[in-house]
Amino acid sequence: MRRKGISEQTIALTLILPALLIAVLLIIFPLFFSLYASFTSYDILKPNSFKFNNFQNYIKLLYDPVFWNAFLNTLIFVAGALFSELLLGLLLAILIARQKRGGKIASLLALMPMMFAPVLVGFQFKYLFNDQVGLINNFLQSIGIRQVIPWLVHPILSRLSILIAEIWVSTPFMTTVLLAGILSLPNEPLEAAEVDGASSWQKFRHITFPLLSPFILIALTIRSLGISRAFDIVEIMTGGGPGHRTELLWTYAYRKAITEAKFGMGCAIAYCSVIIGISISLFLFRQLLKTRRGM
Repeated sequence: MRRKGISEQTIALTLILPALLIAVLLIIFPLFFSLYASFTSYDILKPNSFKFNNFQNYIKLLYDPVFWNAFLNTLIFVAGALFSELLLGLLLAILIARQKRGGKIASLLALMPMMFAPVLVGFQFKYLFNDQVGLINNFLQSIGIRQVIPWLVHPILSRLSILIAEIWVSTPFMTTVLLAGILSLPNEPLEAAEVDGASSWQKFRHITFPLLSPFILIALTIRSLGISRAFDIVEIMTGGGPGHRTELLWTYAYRKAITEAKFGMGCAIAYCSVIIGISISLFLFRQLLKTRRGM
């Protein structure tokens, strides 16, 4: 029973006030503080350096070869991860959906990598790809390949190694969303196509895939926002090296802001990565809206 003199709006505001305060302190304030810091020359070791310097940080990035290398690596990494996770996630979702027996066990096994923290995945794959004691090199030597492969040092293989780790830990999310989409599809169009003599590929191409496209775009949109979790994996496996070969915008921002104490420059790099993530998400979201309008 509500007390007299206390409105429902007051009660509601009182109940949500703690959540609002937490959001302001942990999300909104850091967001705007880091945005302002990206326009300053703030150095952590020099408190008096917190001075507005217009767009100097962003102008310096235009002439920074390491930044452009990290920028290109980030684009390749995001594109490679999203495409590979979509392909593998779709394949796993189809296989699990077709399982008459053992479907629950197959689902559990397919989703297990998602239960691991990115930090643990980084250490796990760093051990697997280690050129001296790594399981992969030991296996290759056991089948007659005596040459030691420097997975985490080679210019191409080091990028491939961190991409494999990211795909392993994030594909289960894509599988979950696509499996939910496949199980929710209507059976009538597939049954009609089967009566007309359509092959499995024709049913997938002309019926299943178009109906599944909203789920695909939703999964890609969410993953494009969450793919920055790969910072943990990259930092642990290669540390952005050697020679900044595997540097991504997230690791480069951390290196500038924390390791080199140039917090303002680090914030500027971080917001460049934010712009990339938002741009990809907006593109995918617009494609999703077009798909929904066309249905």
